[in-house]
Amino acid sequence: MSRISTLLARMTVAVMLGSVLLLAGCHRGEVKKEQQLAASTKGQFDLVMKAYKDGQFLLDGAVLSALDAGSHFAYLRDQGRLPKKVLLIDSDDSKVRKKHLQYMARMSIDYGFHAYFFNGKGQLTEISPVDVKARKLEDSHKRAPVSNESRSSDASGRPYDSSQH
Repeated sequence: MSRISTLLARMTVAVMLGSVLLLAGCHRGEVKKEQQLAASTKGQFDLVMKAYKDGQFLLDGAVLSALDAGSHFAYLRDQGRLPKKVLLIDSDDSKVRKKHLQYMARMSIDYGFHAYFFNGKGQLTEISPVDVKARKLEDSHKRAPVSNESRSSDASGRPYDSSQH
C-alpha cells in the first residue's frame, strides 16, 4: 500500500509541475505576440513618436514640447515630407497619457495626418480629435515674464534711447 501511495504522490507532483510549466509557457507566448504585433505595425507608419513626461514627446532621441512638435510638423509640411500616418507609443519614461492624445489630436487637425496609439488593451486605435477633445499646443515650461527694466537699458547699463536709432 505504501508503494502505491508514494507512486501516486510522485505522479501528482509531476502533473502539477508540468501544469505550471505549461501555463508559464503560454503566458510568455502572449507577451511575445503583442511585441511582434507592435513591431510589425510600426513599419506601416511614416513616423513613430514616443510619449514623454509632462505632455512632451520623444522624436529621434530629442525631447520636444507639444509646441515644438507642432513646429516640426510645420517644417515637414513646408518641405513636402509631411507624414500621412503617425504612431504614438509609450517610452521607457512615460506611458501615453490623455494630454499626449489631446496634443496629437490637435496636430492631426492642423496638419492633416492620421494619428494612432495602442490603447490599454493592446489594440491599435486612431486618435479622434472629437473624442479626446483636442487641446491647444503649448510649451511644457512657462517662460518668465520680461520686465520693462531689462528692455529700457542697453548692455552698458545706460537707459535705452530709441530716438538715437
